[in-house]
Amino acid sequence: MKTFENIVCSFCGSLCDDIVLEVEDNAISKVRGGCAISRRRFLGPIDREVPRIDGQEAGFDEALDIAVEILAKARHPLIYGLSSTSSEAQAAAVKLGETLGASVDSTSSVCHGPGTVAKQLVGLPTCTLGEVKNRADVVVFWGCNPVEAHPRHFSRYSVQAKGLHIEEGRRNRKVIVADVRRTATARTADIFLQVAPNEDFQVLTALRAVIGGAELEGEAFGGISRDEIRTTCNILQNAEYGVFFFGMGLTMTQGTHYNVRQALSLVRDLNEKTAFAVIPMRGHGNVAGAETVLAWQTGYPFGINFSRGYPRYNPGEFTVTDLLSRREVDAALIVASDPGATLPARAASFLSEIPTIVIDPNYSATAKLARVFLPSAPVGVAASGTGYRMDQVPLPLRKVIDSKYPSDHDILLAIDKGVTECSASKEVLSMIL
Repeated sequence: MKTFENIVCSFCGSLCDDIVLEVEDNAISKVRGGCAISRRRFLGPIDREVPRIDGQEAGFDEALDIAVEILAKARHPLIYGLSSTSSEAQAAAVKLGETLGASVDSTSSVCHGPGTVAKQLVGLPTCTLGEVKNRADVVVFWGCNPVEAHPRHFSRYSVQAKGLHIEEGRRNRKVIVADVRRTATARTADIFLQVAPNEDFQVLTALRAVIGGAELEGEAFGGISRDEIRTTCNILQNAEYGVFFFGMGLTMTQGTHYNVRQALSLVRDLNEKTAFAVIPMRGHGNVAGAETVLAWQTGYPFGINFSRGYPRYNPGEFTVTDLLSRREVDAALIVASDPGATLPARAASFLSEIPTIVIDPNYSATAKLARVFLPSAPVGVAASGTGYRMDQVPLPLRKVIDSKYPSDHDILLAIDKGVTECSASKEVLSMIL
C-alpha cells in the first residue's frame, strides 16, 4: 500500500491541496481530508466505460479513427467544454482548433463569461485565497452558495479559517451574503440581503451611491431597505481588508455583465477608502484554467473562432449556445463537459443532429447522443497535469493510479496528428490528380 500526501482535488474551483490518499492494488482504498464530494470522486471506479460508436461498443483505435475522419471532413467544427480537464489538455484543444479552423469555447460562456467581459471593461482588483484566509475581516458572497457548492471554502479559505491577522477565524470576520433566497450560506451571515430577482444592478448601484456620499431617495432598492443599504456600506467601508466573491447568481441573472461591472466598480470605489479585492467563485475544477490557457494561447478567454486562420473573439457569435442554437456548426468535439444535460434544449438537441465526439471519463448524457465516445483517464487521479484554482493560482494535479485509457491531453494530440496527416494526404492526392 502506498500513501500520497498533498493531493489536489480537482472537482471544484477550490482545488483543496491537502488530500491524503491510500492506494492498494492500483485502486484508492482510503481518502483522508476533503469533503464528501471529493471522497466520492477519488473512491469512484475508473475504466468502467468502453469506447462507443453510434452507441455500440467499439475498439479505442477504431473510435479514434472515426473521430479523426469526422473532424477532418467538417467545415465548421466546434470544440467545447475543457473545464474539468488539465491545462495541458486545454492547450492541446486550442492547437487542434487552429488546425481545424474551428470555434473553441469553454463552459465559461454559460457561467462566468459575463464576469470576464466585465473584467475586460473595468479591471479586476484581486488577491489569492491565502490572502483571504490571513487578512480578510469582511467577506461578501454575492449570488453564490459555497456552503453547498464548495464545501471546504469556509473552513480552508474564508469564513471560519484562522489566519495570520485573523487569529480567531469567524469571530474576527463580518460576513455579508446577497442572494434571491435564503441559502445555507445566507444562514451563516451577519447581514443577509435578499435581493429581488433580477434587481442586483439596482442594489449594487445603491451601495455605490452611498459609498460615494450620495443621499438615497426612496425606501427600498431591489428589495433592500435604505437602512440595510447604509448598514452594509458602513461594514464595507470600515473593513481592514475586504473580499467580494461573486457567482452565477450575479453573472447569469438579468443584466449579466452589467451586474458584474457594477460590482467591480463598487470594489474600485471601496479601494479609495480601504483595501478590497474580488474573486469569482468558479465552479468546475479548472474552468479558471480554461480562460487562462485560451487567453495566453490566443489573446482571448473564450468564444474564439479560427476559421480565418487566426483567432477572432466575439461572445454571442462564437459561443456554444449561440452556435448550436443557430445550427452553424457541422461537427462537435466535447471535452470533459456535459452540454447535453446543461445547455438550453434548443442548443443541446442539435448535438444529436450532427456528428458529435465526446472525450470524458464518464458516459454522460452528451455521450449517449454522440456519434463517438472516447473514455479517458480522469485527471488528478489517473492522469497528471495542471489546474488553476479560482484565484488563478496553478496547482499540480498528480497521477496516483494507472488507467487503461490515455489522458484527454494525449487523445487530443492524437486527433490533431491524425487530422494533420489526413489533410496532408488530401493535399498530395489533389496535386497528383
